[in-house]
Amino acid sequence: MKYLLGIDQGTTQTTAVIVNEFGEMIEKNSAQLPARFPQAGWVEQEPEDILRTVKEACAPLLSKYEISAVGFDNQGETFVVWDVETGEAVTPAIVWQDTRGQAVCDALASNVDLAWLRQTTGLLLDSYFSAPKLKWVFENHPEIRQHAHEGKLKFGTTETWVIWKLSGGKLHVTDPSTASRTLLFDMNTFQWDEKLLQLFDVPKSMLPEVKPSAGHIGDVDFGNGKPLPLHALLVDQQAALFGQACFKAGEMKCSFGTGSFLLMNVGDKPKLSNNGLLTTVGWNFNGQTAYAFDGGIFVTGSAVQWLRDNLKFIPDSAASNNAASQSKDMGVVVIPALQGLAAPHWRTDVQGAMFGLNRSTTSDDIVRATLDGIACRVYEVVTAMSQDSGTPPPYLKVDGGPAGNPYLMQMISDLLNLEVRVSASVEATAIGIANLAGVSALGTSFEQLAGNWKAERVYTPGMKEEERRKILAQWNKALEAVKKFHDDRP
Repeated sequence: MKYLLGIDQGTTQTTAVIVNEFGEMIEKNSAQLPARFPQAGWVEQEPEDILRTVKEACAPLLSKYEISAVGFDNQGETFVVWDVETGEAVTPAIVWQDTRGQAVCDALASNVDLAWLRQTTGLLLDSYFSAPKLKWVFENHPEIRQHAHEGKLKFGTTETWVIWKLSGGKLHVTDPSTASRTLLFDMNTFQWDEKLLQLFDVPKSMLPEVKPSAGHIGDVDFGNGKPLPLHALLVDQQAALFGQACFKAGEMKCSFGTGSFLLMNVGDKPKLSNNGLLTTVGWNFNGQTAYAFDGGIFVTGSAVQWLRDNLKFIPDSAASNNAASQSKDMGVVVIPALQGLAAPHWRTDVQGAMFGLNRSTTSDDIVRATLDGIACRVYEVVTAMSQDSGTPPPYLKVDGGPAGNPYLMQMISDLLNLEVRVSASVEATAIGIANLAGVSALGTSFEQLAGNWKAERVYTPGMKEEERRKILAQWNKALEAVKKFHDDRP
């Protein structure tokens, strides 16, 4: 039997899985990754913690299996800058949720053709992406800027940083899907864009080499003296799209975790959204290219954690299902914008709000309304994708912890009037990147992987149209009110 190692370097933890040659998960191991919040809007991680969690997640698996190839996915826009000579990080890992780059975006907005920016990158001028935050670092730490322009520093997203360390500085690499999340990359030519490098004041010398998403990249050593061949690189959400076997245009998935991340395969040519979505590279290797519409919702599992930890309404996240089912007051509405409204609104200034409270409102009502708010946000993004692609998806594939919440999944199915298929494996991301390594190293076919995908549970819509319209109308009214509130704030 041949085995593949898939590493999912996520925001809150690193997960490693062993997958066999048939794409079936044999074993997994995870290591928690802490974050810190130095001030409002700042989210950081310790670069050495990222490296440590990768080693910890992989260590017990490396000694048990003969591994044919490794795949590595990453948390996207999070990046590190380090010294090329010493290998020491000179910045923290600045996380995708961090908003310190927003002032940079505001300052650049009048000097850049936003239509050209979208055409080139598929993205918006937003602090979500790496480049504005990197420019913020340069503006606030001139010594880092100077050393970068002198060729003394390297830049990389989390997989680039870890692979550099695991290869002893021999590999400074990323792939087109990850590069397409930086605001420095032309998604049409698969090259770093000179005009964007000038705009964000980034020297090309600090950027990694962009390798195909699959193919032998080089060897990595986890410290056990057995170098392993690295065969696949992707962003985590693209790895989940691959892991959910969304290989055909029109197929889409939603990965639930800290947030909800929806991607729709739109085929081998990039398409631009008219409805507030991003366009991103899905994967690119051996003549196989997939682009995707991308709609990120930044708060999902974190909203349930807020109910649990801050409000103390539920003892654990799973209890949100029962609490929501016991709610009697359907008039309570929660806008769970605890970190702004991302796709399709892109309003980082908007904060969460509750409507319809009265003396009889219970914690169950607020839990239910929060889950409904998450479902309404998913509805908005799927609807935008349907409008942009011209047809609704045949169904929605889902994975991640909150996919195990029956109330939430049924509400999403009801609002979308669409079948929701829960992946039999919650580790679709790590399995996806392992399977991509298998495509490269073992010659596994897309057809084999599509045939292997299984649903653990399927939700079918059962809500009456009148009730559905009422919930969505109530949501839209509350959403417009909270936007107006923030429009008018001094």
